Amino acid sequence: MEAIESQVKQGHAGIQDSPPLAFILLICSVATIGGFLFGFDSGVINGTVEGLQQAFNSNSAGTGFNVSSMLLGCAVGAFGAGRMADIWGRKRLLLLAAVFFLLSAWGSGIASSSLEFVVFRVIGGLAVGAASVLSPAYISEVAPAAWRGRLSTIQQVAIISGLFTAFVSNYLLAQVAGSAMTEWWYGYEAWRWMFWVEILPAAVFFLALLWIPESPRYLVISRQDNRARAELQRLYPGAGAADAKLRDVQASVAADHKPRFADLLDSAGKIRGIVWVGIGLAVFQQLVGINVVFYYGAVLWQSVGFSESDALLINVISGAVSIGACLIALGLIDRIGRKPLLFFGSVGMAVTLAMMVAAFSTASLDGSGKLILSDQMGIVALIAANAYVFFFNFSWGPVMWVMLGEMFPNQVRGSGLAVAGLAQWGSNFAITLSFPALLALVGLAGTYSLYMLCAALSVLFVARWINETAGLELEQMPG
Repeated sequence: MEAIESQVKQGHAGIQDSPPLAFILLICSVATIGGFLFGFDSGVINGTVEGLQQAFNSNSAGTGFNVSSMLLGCAVGAFGAGRMADIWGRKRLLLLAAVFFLLSAWGSGIASSSLEFVVFRVIGGLAVGAASVLSPAYISEVAPAAWRGRLSTIQQVAIISGLFTAFVSNYLLAQVAGSAMTEWWYGYEAWRWMFWVEILPAAVFFLALLWIPESPRYLVISRQDNRARAELQRLYPGAGAADAKLRDVQASVAADHKPRFADLLDSAGKIRGIVWVGIGLAVFQQLVGINVVFYYGAVLWQSVGFSESDALLINVISGAVSIGACLIALGLIDRIGRKPLLFFGSVGMAVTLAMMVAAFSTASLDGSGKLILSDQMGIVALIAANAYVFFFNFSWGPVMWVMLGEMFPNQVRGSGLAVAGLAQWGSNFAITLSFPALLALVGLAGTYSLYMLCAALSVLFVARWINETAGLELEQMPG
């Protein structure tokens, strides 16, 4: 912490006064609760797939839609929130997301049919989509450049912590009840309680949001300069620092109109290059198949011979590995930059996915059609899968969200996030929905070969199209 304060005191972009570290950490921590709920809501489905199949008597296509239905809401939530945040503000949209998290957690557990379940999961998806773009944007807009990478990376730590908590909660509930399908308290199956656990952190998120300030950059965009100056004085208490920052932000925003989607076009009427880069980042993060591990991990490991209990425990281990990887990224992202982390992460994912393909290609089928791996290949697959999870959360997991929150100029941040968020969750939906069908059509080895190819292509994308953003103030971002 002393090192961070020393770095800030050296000055960035003309701001010589060190913001109050404790205050910045506190308000950013509140914003990252949205990331925690994003992770929990995404991961909780992992242990409930079999319960959904039995409760709603669904086939593989129906199960795939039940699991992926939330992602439809995510796409709409990310697209709508990115743009609406320029109109209503970051804080109001986050409060609305908190209400949706509460409603979805309760409704998903109480649902008595596939249709009812899908409705509540889509509501949860709206919350997840909104939180996925607004939390990193809010953090980027209140954090100084010297801390921005590390503070924004906390968002990914929170997402993985949410996933990890969901995995642990699912595992413990299944252990206590006997299985996810067994009736537990008040005659409700354990898988329903897996959803209801989320109600507590969602309530904490809502109450904590009531206290945090609005983003001063949003206030400038919405022509509320006096409120913006007051909030900047809380963030930059030094003499003249708030006014200096206010002038910088005002200079980066078009004086003749408020932000609009047309700002995503350049003077020639073409989509700005920075928008395509944002879409590429968002899509490649999903095409490497990471959410197949998050959403279908328990099913995947059971399909290659592990018991339900062992499969849920493997998810817990993967969650712990993810948190460790994010903490390493947290220490490196402002030191070595965003681009090196993305590059090495892509290389690592391509290699480890190739190892998983090699292991799954040796699997055989038993009499019931269940995949069986030898003990040796099972160990290879398990090690490779956790190494893959490590490389993702060391790189693309946190860095994609950091860059989307910071790479767009102030005038186009809301619209840019809307488009990139829609691309991210749309590709997430496609990958998640297609997995059960691909599994049946080409098997695990064939499916993971596609993800391996995308990881390899992401290496080229990073090398050619990604520019470093570390150390730049948001007002310095090229558009």
